[in-house]
Amino acid sequence: MAKTTPDIPVPDLTGKLAVVTGASDGVGLGLATRLAAAGAEIIMPVRNPRKGEAAIAKIRREHPDARISLRDLDLSSLASVAAVADRLTEEGRPIHILVNNAGVMTPPDRQTTKDGFELQFGTNHLGHFALVARLLPLLRAGKARITSQISIAANQHSINWDDLQWKGKYNGNQAYSQSKIAFGLFGLELDRRSRDGDWGITSNLSHPGVTPTNLLAARPEVGRERDTTLVRFIRALSARGILFGKVETALLPALYAATSPSAQGGVLYGPSGFRHLSGPPAEQKLYSRLRSADDARRIWKVSEELVGFRFPAGRAQAPA
Repeated sequence: MAKTTPDIPVPDLTGKLAVVTGASDGVGLGLATRLAAAGAEIIMPVRNPRKGEAAIAKIRREHPDARISLRDLDLSSLASVAAVADRLTEEGRPIHILVNNAGVMTPPDRQTTKDGFELQFGTNHLGHFALVARLLPLLRAGKARITSQISIAANQHSINWDDLQWKGKYNGNQAYSQSKIAFGLFGLELDRRSRDGDWGITSNLSHPGVTPTNLLAARPEVGRERDTTLVRFIRALSARGILFGKVETALLPALYAATSPSAQGGVLYGPSGFRHLSGPPAEQKLYSRLRSADDARRIWKVSEELVGFRFPAGRAQAPA
């Protein structure tokens, strides 16, 4: 008997505005496609407009009536984050769904963002932190569901509190884990602060398991001229339906977390198969690195200082 591909139902999203970072390929493109198919209008903030236009064309081939548009965003630049947030604020439309999906993974040598942060910490965590902070009034107006995509790497290593920017001995895998732990702690703290401050938003986490996306493929812009051995191995097994997922299944945890009426804030969703590498989405036990509220408050404070922008203190006023 042929093995069936898992899927989930998506509610009608007509009238909803969804913002998906990293939607020009891979899991992000799959997410944008599924959200558009459910009736949502999609905004894709992208670093590469040509890839973004190609992604829109692909979505419209499947869904000709899709409402979808690009905005310029380079998450490794706080100025770019501020610019896209200013533009969306000027447009003034409430945001109902935000999927923080974009990321970079394991440059072979230490690189920095335009603001001098270690590339993975600055892009995966700080860029999204600043984006959410600046979009908070629109997110509050839309009573948004915010889903932040972490990784099974957040269940490894730790935050290098004494050297967040890895200016000492650089380890790409450990720096990647740090970025995803920090990002996960932020997503959980965001939900706590929303509940305490009556912000009206819901924040949860997802992870895609393991799938052969471009994170580990050749990416000259991060100093990787060839596909890694690991991504070649993952592709080979994924193509045979062995152990690892495909893009259409890897996107399901984030899709569920961002759209399901049953999905909750402060929860991690991921694949339910063997070692959570693939399979249908389900709630998962929080990784040990994400359970400390003290660590979450600490990374929040440090992040505000680094990006130079603060969330409102205490109970926030509803947008007019």
